[in-house]
Amino acid sequence: MGSVELERRVVELVTAAGKGKEESPVIWAMELGQYVEAAPSIQLGEVVVTQLCFRHNKPCLWKFIDLCLSSGLLSPLHVLSLLSSRVIPQRRSQPEAYKLFLELLRRYAFSFGSIAGDGPKQRIAESVDLALQLSETYKAPVMEYGHALVLFFFNTIYSLIDSTLDDWGLKMTSRKRLRSAFGGSNNHDSETDSIGNENVKSDKNQERIRTKNSFLAIEVLGNLTESRKALVLLRLVHLNMPENFKGLLQRLRFLEARQLPSSDLNSVGQLLARLSGNIMRVVGFEYQMNKHQLIGMLLDIGSQKPKFSCISGYGPFTCWVPLDIYMENAMDGKQLSIKSAINILAEGIMTLQVINQASWQETFLALWLSALRLVQRERDPLEGAIPHLESRFCILLSIVPLAIAHVLEDEANLNSSSLNDTTSRNVENGDGHEMNSKVSTSRKHGLIFSLKVLGNFSGLLCPPSSVSDSANSAATKAACFIHDYNNEKDTSGGGSCGDTCIKAGGDMRHLIVEACIARNLIDTSAYFWPGYVSASMISPLNTLPVKRSPWSTFMEGAPLRDALINSLIMTPASSLEEIEKLYHIALNGSPEEKTAAAKILCGASLRSGWNIQEHVVRFVVMLLSPRVPPNYTGPSYLIDHASMLSAILLGASTIDTVHILSLHGMVPQVAGSLIPLCEELGSLKPSLNKKSSMDDESSIHMVFSLAFLFLLRLWKFYRPPLEQYIAERGGVVGGELTLEYLLILRNSHTASAWDETNNTSHRYESASERPIYIDLYPKLQAWYRQNKSCVASTLSGLTSGNPVHEVANKILSMIYWKMSKSRSLSSNSPAPSSSSGSHSPVDVGEDVKQRSMLPAWDVLEAIPFVLEAILTACAHGRLSSRDLTTGLRDLVEFLPASLATIISYFSAEVTRGIWKPVPMNGIDWPSPAVILNSVESEIKEILEAVGVSAPSCLTEISTIMLPLPLAALVSLTITFKLEKSSEYIHAVAGLALENCASGCPWPSMLIVGCLWAQKVRRWHHFIVVACSRSVFIQNKDAVAQLLRSCFSSFFGSHNTSTSLLSSQISVSGLLGYTITGCSARPSVAPGFLYLRSCRTISVVQFINDVIVELVAEHALKLASNWASTDSPRLNSTQASLSLVISKAKEAATLGACLICVAGGVRLVQTLYRDTIPTWLLSPKKEKLGQASSVSGVMEGYAMAYLVILAGSFEWGFEDKLPAWALSRRASIVGIHMNFLAGVLEGNMSLGCDPATWKSYVSCLVGLMVNFAPMWIKDVKVETLRKLAGGLRGWHECELALSLLERGGTSAIGSAAELVNVLN
Repeated sequence: MGSVELERRVVELVTAAGKGKEESPVIWAMELGQYVEAAPSIQLGEVVVTQLCFRHNKPCLWKFIDLCLSSGLLSPLHVLSLLSSRVIPQRRSQPEAYKLFLELLRRYAFSFGSIAGDGPKQRIAESVDLALQLSETYKAPVMEYGHALVLFFFNTIYSLIDSTLDDWGLKMTSRKRLRSAFGGSNNHDSETDSIGNENVKSDKNQERIRTKNSFLAIEVLGNLTESRKALVLLRLVHLNMPENFKGLLQRLRFLEARQLPSSDLNSVGQLLARLSGNIMRVVGFEYQMNKHQLIGMLLDIGSQKPKFSCISGYGPFTCWVPLDIYMENAMDGKQLSIKSAINILAEGIMTLQVINQASWQETFLALWLSALRLVQRERDPLEGAIPHLESRFCILLSIVPLAIAHVLEDEANLNSSSLNDTTSRNVENGDGHEMNSKVSTSRKHGLIFSLKVLGNFSGLLCPPSSVSDSANSAATKAACFIHDYNNEKDTSGGGSCGDTCIKAGGDMRHLIVEACIARNLIDTSAYFWPGYVSASMISPLNTLPVKRSPWSTFMEGAPLRDALINSLIMTPASSLEEIEKLYHIALNGSPEEKTAAAKILCGASLRSGWNIQEHVVRFVVMLLSPRVPPNYTGPSYLIDHASMLSAILLGASTIDTVHILSLHGMVPQVAGSLIPLCEELGSLKPSLNKKSSMDDESSIHMVFSLAFLFLLRLWKFYRPPLEQYIAERGGVVGGELTLEYLLILRNSHTASAWDETNNTSHRYESASERPIYIDLYPKLQAWYRQNKSCVASTLSGLTSGNPVHEVANKILSMIYWKMSKSRSLSSNSPAPSSSSGSHSPVDVGEDVKQRSMLPAWDVLEAIPFVLEAILTACAHGRLSSRDLTTGLRDLVEFLPASLATIISYFSAEVTRGIWKPVPMNGIDWPSPAVILNSVESEIKEILEAVGVSAPSCLTEISTIMLPLPLAALVSLTITFKLEKSSEYIHAVAGLALENCASGCPWPSMLIVGCLWAQKVRRWHHFIVVACSRSVFIQNKDAVAQLLRSCFSSFFGSHNTSTSLLSSQISVSGLLGYTITGCSARPSVAPGFLYLRSCRTISVVQFINDVIVELVAEHALKLASNWASTDSPRLNSTQASLSLVISKAKEAATLGACLICVAGGVRLVQTLYRDTIPTWLLSPKKEKLGQASSVSGVMEGYAMAYLVILAGSFEWGFEDKLPAWALSRRASIVGIHMNFLAGVLEGNMSLGCDPATWKSYVSCLVGLMVNFAPMWIKDVKVETLRKLAGGLRGWHECELALSLLERGGTSAIGSAAELVNVLN
């Protein structure tokens, strides 16, 4: 029957009832049911509601609707949505209809039933959307039945509350009505006038009904929102449409806070409290997995904070091992981070606080202890070209406080953005209470508590001797403050502490507290903490005369003379004002003052001025880009700043200083400042000077060389092509570092700084504020391209007369003239030429001064051809090895920057393998034979101590040989003096030489190491450890053994059945108490050796496979021990299971850390895309006996935790990443979830245990729901549906619902349709 005929028949029935011929609604339903095509009928619902509102507003028609809804002839969702759009706006004129509507709503709001087929569902959704204008109201297309259901329910609650507010005469000034909300009292239907008696409105009975209806509306809402189904529907709005849900909460709070106009209405308070309580339940509610199953217990226990104290060095404290690993990894001198350690650490702190479910006091305490252990490991350091205590104290006293400042600032931003929203945060703190944005100082209180408790760790607080004076000064400052405070309170007076210095035994907590006070993290009330300053320290009897600070003398205007300069270099500045004054002198003073100020700035203030280090770093970088003076007309304004630039570059080029700049994230900015310097200085002709460039620090060639070599250190240009190839596969993050990418980062940072309008640093910003691109610097770009081409392929010949050819011949003549200066020219040793053409080299007698007047860029362009000529001459016997080394040394003395091209050319030639090896016999080339066997023995001892077996190669070698380019390079480097002033040379040459030698077959690195150990005896242990690292580059077995040692050192022995549950777990076992022992032989912990080796492993993907197997093996053994324990009571208690779970989490945590430090996001991507899928699909060995099922479940849990942790370390849990990083995260997580969905659909066959598979999927989804809900929004809805279907098949309906409800607005419909399957 068509809609017109159906409407006619309904009208006939209603009309007949009005004439006294009323039939039972049951008969109506039976008759009309014959005319509808299928139930529920959309046509019948629309016809009946149209007649009811309000042409034939008869009780019998309401009874008919009730019967049809209960019988399934009509859809409750459809009919109620039609009624709400008509009845609620007319509730004043039609109070009886409104009352009956509320009763129907109470009865049928959750009677969804099962509707067969997608077609009827779609038509109902479209009708509901049209009736309530849901798509327009909520700015999202309503395409699904479940979506329409959620929005209908929420819209109804919203509309009824708004209606009640209007009925009670309450006005919210900030209230924004929904487009389809029907609460307005001025909303009238034009049809109303023709319905019923016009005198109805004035009837007192009707008014009484209206009053009761407002109570009834609140009562109905209270009843509806009590149900579990309402909770589910409202959670979908809360999680996916937070602004709309926030509006609902605002209305409830407004209702609760207002005094109602009538005293009769005040009795509704209980109803409102009930309704508000029901709505607020939505905010904190979380679904629970089936705790009667082991997987449900795993997720329930695993997502809780450990019930043990986390402040010891063992046990649960190891959940913070990522902090120790990151900090120790940051000390690797071969790695200069391009991202600020402050930001990395701040993000890591917040991620670990979430994943460990820890309080902020535990989080900050763990952070301080990790940093203290970092410092303590340097007590017996390896002496060598690596960062030492200054860099480690930079972490402890500068990076960590600044990271904490970021965390506190993040909390302040959260509080300000959610001032009226108490629903946005719900984190479990250490005492089991909820921590949310209501408590604005919770993080700060946690910091204060952690600093107080820190005093209990006296073993970690003992300061190294180099900082004991600073620690004593910090303690003295606190004692003087208390002394003066007590004197102010004492009316009799007792003298001031200003003229005395108290003998104070300071420790590193005093330094930490001062660093926090300097950054306004805490105040001076810390001085009064119990035990912070002992009573004996503030006794006036123990006083000595105070030593006046040289900075006070400087600030009073004393001129910079030798004595004062030396004192200022050795003493760190204490205030920003002192640094600012020094900066202005460095820019505007006399040449002598500029140089002195630059040296002072790069002295103790930069290296150990921890309380203001971030400011000193900024000023140092700004000095690298001095402003162009107005109306300057000279050849280059940089000439006037040459001495200052030389002092800055020399001071900043030390290993620790470069590392400090890197930790502060200044690598891109420094690179951006150095590029213009190199471009301009390299284009200038040097002045005539009898000194070599290395002896004249302010010469054009020297300043250029300092800047150029510094720039190339940041770029890490010396990596061999093999390493570059491996890195390129991973993209930018953790991949190849190019000058272009450094400039992109620099420009991004500069743009961000401009956005911070309140940043006071702009008062001093230098000229380099505009974006920098390499295309703007043609000289540098030309060298950059030439260097790439030299690495990629051999040189092409030059034609005679080419300018580069002429420059190369001049350089060759200069070098050969120096070689021949002390001996007569031999006829058998003609001067090598850069070309085989007929052009003759310049006469030996030509004036050397004339030839040295070459711009640096011209020299660098010609050097590859010079190197090819002399290397070829040596290979053919026309040039002796000694003369070759002497010539290379003369070239470096002439232009130190040429070392970069020498390294790049020789490294490329070594990898090409076209040069014959030469004997390192002590005649032609230096010989390492004297110590070769002993060094190899020491390397073996180091490796055996960490469980790695290294086969001996020397017994198979008759002659010690190296490739000619490598022999030339190592012979050159051992001619350099080992002085502080030459550190800029060694920092480049040392790392490049190690990279080059490590890429050659063993024992090349051993030979090179022995040659250097013979030259610098005090570096012996450092060199031996460096040589031991090269074993892991190509040896997969050694890598696997080292990783196994990392796990065993962290977890202890696995020999007994109970050892895994009882053994102490130690971070110090993994990384060592010290870097090396005091014994005659060096020793290192396995974790430390791994951190220094992992980024050079050639097949880095292999690390994933080994770690996954180790984590799985550890979980299996844990489960086996737990299931087979002799104590039934221990076996059955939740405490023992909690212990097993915590240890499985620790194994996964360690595995995730080792993956991330080795390959960063590149390895994490491989883990998600390849490693875990392959592991799940591959057949496994038989599990351990009867514990197979339990073992499989624990194995799956540990693997899920590993995957979540590895992703969180690289991507975090929030959406604060750049757009490209968010896109990458969405892609990788989506690929992995698609794989899981495909297996659940039966598209692939599993190789793992079914228990492992079920545990992995369930736990991965559960952990993602608990910790990484933002990841779920990026997964395709179809994938989420498939996963939810699989979970439902395992009777994990609530977990399926939790997954779908976090899938964004597009997944709301799918989640809502699961409501009926809940218990």
